[in-house]
Amino acid sequence: MKHYLVELYTPNAAWKALPAQDKQAWLASIQAAMGGLAALGVELLSLSAIAPGIAHNSQHQFIGIWRFESASARDALLSGIQACGWYQYFDHLNAACESGSFETHLAALQAA
Repeated sequence: MKHYLVELYTPNAAWKALPAQDKQAWLASIQAAMGGLAALGVELLSLSAIAPGIAHNSQHQFIGIWRFESASARDALLSGIQACGWYQYFDHLNAACESGSFETHLAALQAA
């Protein structure tokens, strides 16, 4: 069963206060750490700015969407995100789920 993670995040005051060369160095370390993710069963689906102007839009600035072969691969990515200090620089929300069908989802909504 596939697993998914959606991240919503916005740079916070700590990020905005960081000198440009420090931002560049920190982001280079993030990029270097991302190299081996595919071998762990981690697939990046999208990293992007959030599209403006849609109904009920998030107030966050950026989105990350990931697919995983297992919950342990997802948890490894989340551990790496935590360990690198990401949350000190970005106001961040995570939402994770397993693959699901329309019918199963409707049943869950009915039961809620």
